[in-house]
Amino acid sequence: MHDLKLAVIGVDHRHIYGQLEGMLALGCMCKGWWTEGDPQPVDGFVKRFPDVPRVADRSVLLNDPEIDLVLIADIPARRAERAIEAMRAGKDVMTDKPGCTTMEQLEDIRRTVSQTGRIWSIDFSERFEVPAVSKAAELVNAGAVGTVVQTVGLGPHRLNRATRPDWFFDDRQYGGILCDIASHQIDQFLFFTGSSDAEIVSAGIGNFANQQDPGLQDFGEILLRSDKGQGYIRVDWYTPDGLPTWGDGRLTILGTEGYIELRKYVDVAGRPGTDHLVLVNGERCEHIDASGAPLPYFENLASDVRNRTETAMGQSHCFKVMELAIRAQAAATRLGHLRDTA
Repeated sequence: MHDLKLAVIGVDHRHIYGQLEGMLALGCMCKGWWTEGDPQPVDGFVKRFPDVPRVADRSVLLNDPEIDLVLIADIPARRAERAIEAMRAGKDVMTDKPGCTTMEQLEDIRRTVSQTGRIWSIDFSERFEVPAVSKAAELVNAGAVGTVVQTVGLGPHRLNRATRPDWFFDDRQYGGILCDIASHQIDQFLFFTGSSDAEIVSAGIGNFANQQDPGLQDFGEILLRSDKGQGYIRVDWYTPDGLPTWGDGRLTILGTEGYIELRKYVDVAGRPGTDHLVLVNGERCEHIDASGAPLPYFENLASDVRNRTETAMGQSHCFKVMELAIRAQAAATRLGHLRDTA
């Protein structure tokens, strides 16, 4: 098995740091990076990866026969175009979420994957980069809570207005709050309930705290239903400054014989650190420090690139998450100070 060669195309979101760090930790080599202009994450990227050269023309990377995998964190509305371009150049793709912002883009990606046989993978960081989720998956697979019948996923985020680029305030560029943030929670619902499909029972989006930015959706919710269970999702940009991290992300997994609650990034009850897991079932009621659980996504994706398998995430699952996110976004009731879609 050879060490994979990587390229980075698009450094418009800080998620690229985790994407690249996860692959470099496996011994992969990044041959270069390209982005349009100098978006805010570039400074942090250069500090973290000073030995990775910047190229002036992304075709240099696309035409390099040694490069196996392209990592993408461009502006969300451009990610589909970048991914299709890379796949048609013979590269597999790991993109930041959302992987696309419209149904037309998704269909173009499906078609490209079918025609090229390349991998299109989304790094859903709220699952793949959170050890507590790995531990929860281990417990669920071991039957610790019985059959999962519901998930409740909460994705609050801090606005950090001063650091946000113009596209952050334009729903046509980021795809809307349900397409963007809530794709994380849709992924987790499908994964933990073992669902291959779901219906959007209801959805809503709003702008309640940022009237001056009608293109910013600062609140969203979704109710999902599948043949395996139900899910509720709430996402927002309301994290107050008093919280010592960017968001109190939580996931509750309800089973027929117990439940698991994850406090992924902070425990407001006062326990230090991240990755807090609470397990309650017929025999146990305990807090578990899950910070040491493994993060297998990156290693599995590297294996998939080498062996043409689907161990990191099924391709159909990846497609379905974005399909549901886009459908929820389109169907959402609009509330508050949102701009007129017409």
